[in-house]
Amino acid sequence: MVIGRLTHYALDVALLSTVLAGVRRTSGLTPDTTLISDSTTRSVAERFLGFGETVFDLIQGTAVNSAYFKRETK
Repeated sequence: MVIGRLTHYALDVALLSTVLAGVRRTSGLTPDTTLISDSTTRSVAERFLGFGETVFDLIQGTAVNSAYFKRETK
């Protein structure tokens, strides 16, 4: 029961981090980690955002090479 709850929270954190990475990629807006005064908390926040970037890159690379996705031209 505890492992299931921890897994759920870990997936929620990964999803939130990935969404923030997507917002950064599409709009250029990102959380300002320089406003965090504690260096340990700032480091954790930067790793959190970096993890989202990695997951976003992985998903994007998979979608680009998949036959199920196509690029729309506007």
